[in-house]
Amino acid sequence: MKDSFRHKGLRKQLVQHLASKGIKNIDVLSAINSIPRHLFLDTAFVNFAYQDKAFPIGSGQTISQPYTVAFQSQLLDLNPYDKVLEVGTGSGYQAAVLTLLDADVYTIERQRDLFNKSKFFLPKLGYNCRFVYGDGYKGLPKLAPFNKIIITCGAPCIPADLVAQLKVGGRMVAPIGEGDIQVMHLIEKLSETETRITTHGEFSFVPMLNDKNNGVE
Repeated sequence: MKDSFRHKGLRKQLVQHLASKGIKNIDVLSAINSIPRHLFLDTAFVNFAYQDKAFPIGSGQTISQPYTVAFQSQLLDLNPYDKVLEVGTGSGYQAAVLTLLDADVYTIERQRDLFNKSKFFLPKLGYNCRFVYGDGYKGLPKLAPFNKIIITCGAPCIPADLVAQLKVGGRMVAPIGEGDIQVMHLIEKLSETETRITTHGEFSFVPMLNDKNNGVE
């Protein structure tokens, strides 16, 4: 698992690119600069690891482009020791970023191959999360509430079960929409019965798989 001076130089260029696209959170940029993204990719894509692009990781899933990871992380507005639920572990790259932001990360994945790979791989690199195999659409009610929730796949609507698992004062970042393009939503839980929802541009994610489509508009 080599992380060469060349890789570090490419990461620095990537961080400069992200900053030029509007990522201002220094901690997020520092995390991106620290994580060897090339180690999260299949060997066929290693030479392209620091391009701002998504790549396949198997099981019909992708590793999100770095700008998307940085944008969601910045919008989440983490505080140290926030208890965070990530829906869709995937490659584990987003979870690694959250870990470096000093979050207490619970990450859930329903694709068993990806779950097993990430559960083994991330701790080996020093990124320690709580890994859960299951249906992220239902969240983790027994471990709720969470300060922050991040969804890393496209959901057809805002999952009501996940909103219920958010603390009052908490934030959820979720790409919402069917088809190839989703709109990034920020859901802020103002009280047990009230949320504030804002939208933050279009992105492209693989679809969220769910057993029942129960949500809030």
